[in-house]
Amino acid sequence: MASFKIVISSPESGLSVQREIKDDAAKGFLGLKIGDAVKGELVDLQGYEFVLTGGSDFCGFPMRRDVVGVGRRKILAYEGVGVKRGERGMLQRKTVCGNTVHAKTAQVNLKVIKGGKDNIFAEAEKKASEKKAEKDAKKSGSGKAAESEKTEAAATV
Repeated sequence: MASFKIVISSPESGLSVQREIKDDAAKGFLGLKIGDAVKGELVDLQGYEFVLTGGSDFCGFPMRRDVVGVGRRKILAYEGVGVKRGERGMLQRKTVCGNTVHAKTAQVNLKVIKGGKDNIFAEAEKKASEKKAEKDAKKSGSGKAAESEKTEAAATV
């Protein structure tokens, strides 16, 4: 029984949505490699097309495009996925996951390359606009202080 969390992101809006898929839909992802195209019908999103951009396994090790196969490998790298930039030219030994989705993959990242008929980012857009409004209210100083002044003015009248 395979199950994944998929994170679908839109490069145009910068928003992302998480979904969980199980059984038949998850089996469709097994064997796919980073960079492969995925039809939206696989995750019940008609009209959409995605490209697989990465993921991580059940322990949190990131998938890396240049590591072939499934499972984990220890690599020597100085930059890229799973490696923090250290001293110039200093190689680091890091454990990363291969570029192929397998049964122990926990998360798969997808990027939208062709939109469908329904907007899957509607809820994310709503949350983003609420956060922005809240942030603007805090910046202007009219957040809680303005609300408390209004309630005090209403109480005295």
